[in-house]
Amino acid sequence: MRSWSQRIYKSGALCSRRYFLGVPKIPPNPWISNFSASHRRNASSQPMGDLERRISDIPLERFRNFCIVAHVDHGKSTLSDRLLELTGTIAPGGNKQILDKLDVERERGITVKAQTCSMIYNYKDQDYLLHLVDTPGHVDFRAEVSRSYASCGGALLLVDASQGIQAQTVANFYLAFAQGLHLVPIVNKVDLPSAEPARALEQMKDTFELDPTKAVLVSAKTGLGVEAVLPAVIEAVPAPIGDHLKPLKLLLVDSWYSNYKGVILLVRIFDGQIKAGDHVTSFATGLRYIVGEVGIMYPGQTPQKSLRAGQVGYIYFNPGMKRSQEAKVGDTYTTVGAEKQVEPLPGFEEPKAMVFVAAFPVDQGDYPHLEDSINQIMLNDRSVTLQKESSDALGAGWRLGFLGTLHCSVFEDRLRQEHGASIIITPPTVPFKVVWKDGREEIISNPANFPNQESGKGGPYLDLQEPYVSVTIALPEEYLGKVIELCESNRGEQKELQFFTATQVILKYDLPLAQLVDDFFGKLKSLSKGYASLDHEESDWRKSNIIKLQLLVNKEPIDAVARVVHYSQAERLGRQWVTKFKQHVDRQMYEVVIQAVAGRRIVARETIKPFRKDVLSKLHASDVSRRRKLLEKQKEGRKKLTAVAGNVSIDQKAFQSFLAK
Repeated sequence: MRSWSQRIYKSGALCSRRYFLGVPKIPPNPWISNFSASHRRNASSQPMGDLERRISDIPLERFRNFCIVAHVDHGKSTLSDRLLELTGTIAPGGNKQILDKLDVERERGITVKAQTCSMIYNYKDQDYLLHLVDTPGHVDFRAEVSRSYASCGGALLLVDASQGIQAQTVANFYLAFAQGLHLVPIVNKVDLPSAEPARALEQMKDTFELDPTKAVLVSAKTGLGVEAVLPAVIEAVPAPIGDHLKPLKLLLVDSWYSNYKGVILLVRIFDGQIKAGDHVTSFATGLRYIVGEVGIMYPGQTPQKSLRAGQVGYIYFNPGMKRSQEAKVGDTYTTVGAEKQVEPLPGFEEPKAMVFVAAFPVDQGDYPHLEDSINQIMLNDRSVTLQKESSDALGAGWRLGFLGTLHCSVFEDRLRQEHGASIIITPPTVPFKVVWKDGREEIISNPANFPNQESGKGGPYLDLQEPYVSVTIALPEEYLGKVIELCESNRGEQKELQFFTATQVILKYDLPLAQLVDDFFGKLKSLSKGYASLDHEESDWRKSNIIKLQLLVNKEPIDAVARVVHYSQAERLGRQWVTKFKQHVDRQMYEVVIQAVAGRRIVARETIKPFRKDVLSKLHASDVSRRRKLLEKQKEGRKKLTAVAGNVSIDQKAFQSFLAK
């Protein structure tokens, strides 16, 4: 009798023999055999859709590329929605702020990442191809605005009729003016009861020398006057310059990551044209790619047969670009073989991280999950820097660098909302520069690496420097005195004071960046009842009397909360630290001493008394020597307990509560 293994082997052999002999033979399927060939055909063999046909009939002279720039919360995304509805790109009455794609953007009502969309608009019986870029308004994301300018020929300068010109409006104007963009002034929110459009127009004329007669008064929320915006864009913004017959030259404006397609590139075509199947090369990396698909944002990704000079659209490669580091923003691409015929474009200056925090998982078992979550968000946010770090108190973690405090807050919200991460974030710190005696200069972002010697004691360095920023504050005149006091108390140096209207002031100060990230903006809003606005840009490094402030618990440093502060603020911060930390540490069986140390000097101390048994309770009419003997015996026992128990046991919740704002 055959075994089961023999039966299975024989049946398998019989099946395989029938298969190779062709018994039974399955007839070939013509659909399957032709699938691969049809999939590889050039996009030009496919029929052209109505949208693509309309775009192909529009000459370069009727292209317009423009962006919307304004101070935060002046209505850029709402105006974008109205323009998309007006051109039929989206249906009216749909989702609000269609170009804000992140949950944190919709929740906070702000734009974090610049978004693009193409529109077709019929003006004087002719079709125009308009490319719109909705930009962020907050100063932390200024790099997004400067990148958007590179793909545009003009900009809508939006001003809130109730608030007038504010700090970021001034900064965006000068940035656009330096790049030679044509500006179209727009006054928004004219339907509000508090709106003063005449005052906003006067400010535009006095501050920017813009013609008030060319301004468009609109209400993006109700749609009032929006139909006059696009004709003004067509008349004021020039058509892009380019030649579709020249060799391909395109600029990489932005990129994002797709799990299925790899890195998708947002590009501006300056010369030539690009289609699926083309072989292109990068000037920055020298790598070569095969184009898999090209298209426009309408408002989602809409494939096209080709993109030509003057257009802004997306491309991705097949095989896909897997590493987002290969997509260097500002890079120039051209067709393989045309490298010597094309001059690369100047590109952009990459933004530098200026605010650093340490991040640790609440539970060290969640470390791998949190690391994956951080890396996934960084695929679409290359301005974040990452470095691994460890703490004796909080375990393994990372030191993250951001463009500003709002950038840090948005990143933290995305970790919690999109990935369900439980994370501990330390207070923000700024980098500092050490000039060593041998002439070397080193920029250090981690306070743990601060030189040990106290400033001024003849250490191995010549001096210590901290970064300064140039701050522009726009505010009503009635709050001027309080704001000047705030700037002076934060070690500011006044540079300029200018009245650009009878009641509005522009104040310029040089401030240490460390003071700016210490909730300076929140204090400014509180003092001015929300009317003041702020913009800042990098200034320089200046010599400063800075010192390392750290927290000690029973003479053991808590490295996760160390900070580099100015000498004049060490004592005040030290007292705040020890008082706050004492509230979150449980009593132990022995004394717990909490100290704040600046350099080699103890600036503050708090003591948590131990649990104590009343050893005198059993004594009633005993001699004083008997009482003293029992107390001394208890004291000796405390010393032995401290020696055996070692370090203080501090719960993770104490660190979370202490580091919480």
